[in-house]
Amino acid sequence: MLKNASNLILFDGVCNLCNGFVQFIIKRDSKGVFKFSALQSTASKALLSKAGKSTEEFDSVVYIKGGELLEKSTAALYIAKDLGGFWSLFYVFVVIPRPIRDWVYNRVARSRYSVFGKRQECMIPTPELESRFLDKL
Repeated sequence: MLKNASNLILFDGVCNLCNGFVQFIIKRDSKGVFKFSALQSTASKALLSKAGKSTEEFDSVVYIKGGELLEKSTAALYIAKDLGGFWSLFYVFVVIPRPIRDWVYNRVARSRYSVFGKRQECMIPTPELESRFLDKL
């Protein structure tokens, strides 16, 4: 599917919660393992198109790990696992059946704009972080 893509986080670039999540990961990813792309970017659209998907199908985070596309609670748990340290302990919640995990995840995703707000435009990475973002809009 997406053989060359790994440790890539696709996120809603106008969502304040999603942008906060990306900033959280960047601060704790000292080895620079993760790469990022806003769902609104041409890079994300091209990647998802290769997988037979559209950015319109996603309302929050997508994690591409080893060419596999993970979404919703599964994506969040694998990101925590790959972040390592204390955060990897959250991966234990993978034992909860996915429909239950995704139900909780969907509740947060549906209310993220009303609770956390929405930006007019996607985050522009600083020059130090540019190499970790696939492209700008």
